[in-house]
Amino acid sequence: MRANLLRNLKATAAFFLLSGSLAFAQDGGVTSVSELDKAYHNWYNLDARQDKVPGVSVNRAYNELLVSKKPKKKVVVAVIDSGTDINHEELKSRIWVNKNEIPGNGIDDDNNGYVDDVHGWGFLGNAAGENIEFETYEYVRLLRKLAPKYENVTSVQGLSEAEQQAYNTYLTTRQNYEKELDDRLKVKENLDAFAEVLAHCEAIIGKHLGKDTYTVQELKAIQTKDQDLARARNWLVLKYNQGFTPESFRGYQAHIDKFVNYHLNLNFDPRAAVVQDNPEDITDNKYGNNDVIGPRADHGTPVSGIIAGIRGNGVGIDGIAENVEIMVLRAVPSGDEYDKDIALAIRYAVDNGANIINMSFGKDFSPQKQFVDEAVKYAESNNVLLVHAAGNDSKDIDTENNFPTKQHLDGTRASTWLEVGATSKNLDKTFVGEFSNYGKKNVDIFAPGVDLVLLAPDNKYDIMDGTSFASPVVSGVAALVWSYYPELTAAELKEVLLQSSVKYPKLKVYYPTEDPKGKKTAKFADLSASGGLVNAYEALKLAEKVAQKKSL
Repeated sequence: MRANLLRNLKATAAFFLLSGSLAFAQDGGVTSVSELDKAYHNWYNLDARQDKVPGVSVNRAYNELLVSKKPKKKVVVAVIDSGTDINHEELKSRIWVNKNEIPGNGIDDDNNGYVDDVHGWGFLGNAAGENIEFETYEYVRLLRKLAPKYENVTSVQGLSEAEQQAYNTYLTTRQNYEKELDDRLKVKENLDAFAEVLAHCEAIIGKHLGKDTYTVQELKAIQTKDQDLARARNWLVLKYNQGFTPESFRGYQAHIDKFVNYHLNLNFDPRAAVVQDNPEDITDNKYGNNDVIGPRADHGTPVSGIIAGIRGNGVGIDGIAENVEIMVLRAVPSGDEYDKDIALAIRYAVDNGANIINMSFGKDFSPQKQFVDEAVKYAESNNVLLVHAAGNDSKDIDTENNFPTKQHLDGTRASTWLEVGATSKNLDKTFVGEFSNYGKKNVDIFAPGVDLVLLAPDNKYDIMDGTSFASPVVSGVAALVWSYYPELTAAELKEVLLQSSVKYPKLKVYYPTEDPKGKKTAKFADLSASGGLVNAYEALKLAEKVAQKKSL
């Protein structure tokens, strides 16, 4: 998902342009949660009544409802994402193992079409072990495909209905491309100018101190009558006081470079070089490898940790479900995912025993949506619950696209699909994440997704935001409930989660927006179909009633 994990980075460009400074960017995490703000540690597990924090009451559920109960079923949650660090100390004992596959023998022992798929599969690579890290956006790929035919068209006269639709798509993608590329290039130009001044000032300071690295205290302690040295010192001190660090600056430079060099590069096509498949042919499916970590496990790892991170070990965070396994499916690059990869990943999950599929990704265009629709229908027919992040573009997805979606091309809607928006720990007007998508019709439920302390690769932790992390909160609660009440169908489990969600009928919140001047209020109840926040305690109570009624 394009906007996930990047609230700080999204704010950085505006902050930089307005003040000449830089906000802090994601830096890869810390080795202990004690280094992070305690206020954000495990708050999603808390209870609004007991703890005065609007979490999803997981701790209360374990302490009051499950203390003398034993789970009846181990629930398998497939995480379709960027890749997951299956060796993380808080995850490695919770990773799904394909017991019908002999590790490392180079043979497809279970004849499922995937060689050595011990923990899942990676759809972003090849048998030689090469993997895709970066990709273009879908609209860039569409523009690249459509431009040769339509770039010189000036009128729709003479075009068939299908060609007119394609031409309109071309115009939309070209507009999107040109606007975003222009925006990113302007930011890059400002960053380059900033970098030039920074290098000049650092060279002056370094020469004076006789070393390349120094502390802010050493910088402030410089006393001089040299005007150049004084200007360099004063400029750097000002930037450090505004929150600048060289690390955050370089991180943001790299972030912008990714857009220019990869996401928005019409000539960049790693798929053709690495995977070498036809992405428009769903039957061309003999590709990928068993590397489920991949080159960027920074997104799938926190997602998986919310669902299944070991509880109560005193090490880091507490995941939500205990009797659970994570099936890792790597299909989401840095950039936009391919519909075909998502469809095949869903089918893999269903065929290999997943009960729940978490999908924390999304995009604005879906040229092979029929592939995903058929896979979703397949999952639905096999009693699988699908949980999807609503997206981080502050938009109403009742009126604007965010794919994949529960709405199929044939007009039907998936009955075992949950669309999830993100909330904060503040039960006030800022309750809904300022980035979160919403929709009375197409968003089903909300869950914590702002300022969460989560797992990062290499046994690290970080504070993150996004509906990408609200979605696994719902997946985790669903897995927890299903492990104790496996007699429920996926459709029944979905209804249990929706009906038991905590409602705040009088709570007014800001409509999600990135524009601080455009804040308007709405009832929280009007931003989703259920009007509620998922709640483990209430869901388990309702599941008990539904299960008892079914047994009569």
